[in-house]
Amino acid sequence: MDKLNSRSHLNSKQRVVIKIGSSSLVHRKTGMLNLPKIEILAREVTDIRNSGKDVVIVSSGAISVGKAAMGLKELHSLKQKQACAAIGQVRLMMLYQKFFSEYGLNTAQLLLTKETMLNGESRINARNTFEELFGLGVIPIVNENDTVETYDIRFGDNDRLSAIVTALVHADLLILLSDIKGLYTDDPNENPDAEFIPEVDLIDETLLKMGKGSTGSSFGTGGMSTKLSAAQIATSAGADMIIAHSEDFRILHEILDGKECGTLFRAHPHEFYMMDYLEKM
Repeated sequence: MDKLNSRSHLNSKQRVVIKIGSSSLVHRKTGMLNLPKIEILAREVTDIRNSGKDVVIVSSGAISVGKAAMGLKELHSLKQKQACAAIGQVRLMMLYQKFFSEYGLNTAQLLLTKETMLNGESRINARNTFEELFGLGVIPIVNENDTVETYDIRFGDNDRLSAIVTALVHADLLILLSDIKGLYTDDPNENPDAEFIPEVDLIDETLLKMGKGSTGSSFGTGGMSTKLSAAQIATSAGADMIIAHSEDFRILHEILDGKECGTLFRAHPHEFYMMDYLEKM
């Protein structure tokens, strides 16, 4: 069996974390929410949940949505950023609940900080909340709590946050949907000769050097380097991870059907110490 052409095992995954980047939720020209895309996302995730799988959404976008809602071109202070996060998070959750309820599902909001994960009791409480929500058939929607974050307690991007959540809830698949098809040997936005890498068995130093600081999006905070960090966390925790393009959220079913979408990072489980990783962030 040629493993490059066989991803049939992805259909057997039972707990899936899906990370949605900011640029995946908004119109690129205006920064306003792309409602048809969010509706498709809700339909796709509902069908995945209806198939018997647990699903978590880690959703970026609160700050950019709040910024657009208030007509702000630039954010000049942490206070402005936190205010926009508070405004945008309400709008995002309102829409998620609206679209998911149309398909008969409830959503729940979980806002996390690095401090939550570092504190043993808080971490256990968060895990227990996730488990109870799964049992109730609810879709947890996670974001970093930008309204209270400081440099010391922030994850910094939702790529790594989604990987930490993957480890926390013992998910067996993490899907990062962003504005890039997957991993390349160089930035494809700058180098037309960059080669696509369909599968990664081992994340080594050579691979990490391919990581760039930006994907070319003006809305997100995570570039390829953060996605590779997420892959290290997720695969160490026993989950496969896929980076795929978010242009059409129907790609979620293609991924779970085992089609060749994006870059697959195969799980390399070993004893993963979340505390050690978080303290080094």
